[in-house]
Amino acid sequence: MDSCSKSLRDSSPFDCLLFDLDETLYPSALGIGQATKRNIDDFLVEKCGFPVTQAPTLRIFTNSDWNHAMKALDRLGIRDCFEKIICFETFNPNLSKSTRPDEFPVVLKPSQEAFRIAIDVAEIDPRRTLFLDDSLRNVAAGKALGLRTAMVGKSGKFKEADYALENINSLAQAIPEIWFGEGENENHRLSGTRSQIEPVLATASVGA
Repeated sequence: MDSCSKSLRDSSPFDCLLFDLDETLYPSALGIGQATKRNIDDFLVEKCGFPVTQAPTLRIFTNSDWNHAMKALDRLGIRDCFEKIICFETFNPNLSKSTRPDEFPVVLKPSQEAFRIAIDVAEIDPRRTLFLDDSLRNVAAGKALGLRTAMVGKSGKFKEADYALENINSLAQAIPEIWFGEGENENHRLSGTRSQIEPVLATASVGA
């Protein structure tokens, strides 16, 4: 870990970033095309330096099943960026053993049970975790359990969300404290060398 990455992580209020998958990491209506793959790959891997220990740990939290999550992350080329995948099978481990449809209730976001399971499985402190989702209901549920929350896909202010961003590519602009820490003024943010901060600030230029 270089000194810049370590100092950014030490000052960040977040130990973990918890991402929804569909419509958050990529626009599923457009499919998983090469351009989308390139955007997310550049943003998460090259620009922000997320792999290994250079940033808050990353986890996927989706209602999709394991196969869909793996297929999407593999096609995006970012599967190795995520420490844990929390998916349909995580919430519903006993469904495969059921002998009748109503034997086990199905657990999905935005139920609080799904969030409790995710928090437990991911081994995270909700107060130091940023949850990013495109559903306001999911964001509200996460907020109710103490997660810091970001609404993806909409701008403006929402009582359910601590942050809002148009798309994942604007993450560095919308939530700079992931890297710089809360309460740091603009002059302090820019006090590092140009070579240290350009990889972070340059994320805004990644095209859609």
